[in-house]
Amino acid sequence: MKALEFVVILGIALLVSGVLAHRFPIAPPILQLAAGVLLGFVPWLRGTELPPDILLLVFLPVLLYWESLTTSLRAIRRDLRGIVLSGTALVAVSAWAVAAVAHGLGLPWGPAWVLGAAVAPTDATAVGVVARLLPSRNVTILRAESLINDGTALVVYSLAVAVTAGSEQLGALHTGGRLLLSYGGGIAAGVVVALAGIRLRGRLRPLDDALLSNLAILLLPFTAYLLAEAVGASGVLAVVICGLIMSQAGPRVGWADARLQTEAFWSLAIYLLNGFLFVLVGLEAQAAVHALSSADLAGALIIVAAVTLTLAVARLTFLTAFAYLIRILDRRPQQRRRRMSHRARAVSSLAGFRGAVSLALALSVPYTVDDGSPFPDRDTIVFVTAGVVVTTLVVQGLVLPGVARWAHLPHATDEERELRLARTTATEAALAAMSDVAADLGTDPGVADRLRAEYETHLKTLRASDTAAEESEPLLRRHRDDVDLRLALLAHKRAAVIELRDARRIDDDVLLQLQAHLDIEEVRLAHRGPPR
Repeated sequence: MKALEFVVILGIALLVSGVLAHRFPIAPPILQLAAGVLLGFVPWLRGTELPPDILLLVFLPVLLYWESLTTSLRAIRRDLRGIVLSGTALVAVSAWAVAAVAHGLGLPWGPAWVLGAAVAPTDATAVGVVARLLPSRNVTILRAESLINDGTALVVYSLAVAVTAGSEQLGALHTGGRLLLSYGGGIAAGVVVALAGIRLRGRLRPLDDALLSNLAILLLPFTAYLLAEAVGASGVLAVVICGLIMSQAGPRVGWADARLQTEAFWSLAIYLLNGFLFVLVGLEAQAAVHALSSADLAGALIIVAAVTLTLAVARLTFLTAFAYLIRILDRRPQQRRRRMSHRARAVSSLAGFRGAVSLALALSVPYTVDDGSPFPDRDTIVFVTAGVVVTTLVVQGLVLPGVARWAHLPHATDEERELRLARTTATEAALAAMSDVAADLGTDPGVADRLRAEYETHLKTLRASDTAAEESEPLLRRHRDDVDLRLALLAHKRAAVIELRDARRIDDDVLLQLQAHLDIEEVRLAHRGPPR
């Protein structure tokens, strides 16, 4: 019964945090952490302990897979060198710097390296906090970097935990072999599972069963993670590679019903898992405070401030040094066009938020080592990680808007231009094929003519949205009027159907069927325009 109560309380905490986030200008993760801290005042909640492996095996595959599916592979290719270096070398440098600072402030080397690995990776989901402030290229680089650096951080984390627990000995050859196996095996596992997933979804398509298709999609990240971990490779990297491949193959092997269901399910799942992680860390932080003495708590707060500053300095130093090194080594014209200004680099340095991945790693630290004794300084690791996440979200989140305005970053128009191009090209392709398709289907000429007129009007509206000429305004206004009228009439249709159900003239099943069609039409109209 306690487990059910725990789940319900977590859900209520997320709901209240979400409502408050809409009413006050506070990032939802901050409110969720605060909710966890408040729940920690309840003794039986504060004593709740989840198996550490659950957080790595359940939370990370889902979070990273969805981020991989929704990250632009073309943008990754364009800035691949910088993304790979930031996702590998910068993580190693950050972990080392944090470990050195934490050790200097009193942590033993083992726990210090665990802490460094936990807070070294930036978080793909947390990047959404600043997405509206930055050009799309900067956001894509940050998201791609965070996907790759999770794999590097997990290797460092696994080594640090294993050495601290006494199950492994640290050595240059051993570490190099682990890294090679982690990356090579992770990439291979991701490719194998993705290819198998493409074939499986292709075979499921004739069945036209959206539930089976989404079950196959849900299995992919866990299968990739399991296969990689079974051979000692990086499960995180396997999930990322699998997701990137499926992001390219998915539009060909999926269909409309399945995609709509996928979007709805994964959006909710990601929101819940992220929220639960932040609430759980708030709970763990509360428990850690009770476990730490006054002197240890003061020391932990000092470590939080020092680690946060260290991460910011390490990131700025690395990005600056890397940029100058590339300028020296690569003087090709295309490389010069990709250069960022000093101000843009300052923004990227401040945008290195920590989030759910760091929290999952901290919570995954085992409670005991191999001989059964408590894992050293686990409470400090959890507390400091939570403190760093909060500090980066609050302090950097408050400072970043001002820095972004100071940087005068160019407004990204590529995505809007490409969206208009895609809509126009798709409509033109449909018009070009309409005569042949109508003939093949034996469509009534009147129906074909009416549909052709509708498509031509839509194409004119799309083209009018590309211009600022006064003559285009009446057409755009008619388009908006058409959408508004259709939405208003939908409300009347919905009310009429509900009245029929309330009068017991139709069954609830009939209402649900018609309601689903009305919902689809309403969502389509709500996203329809005016065209951009």
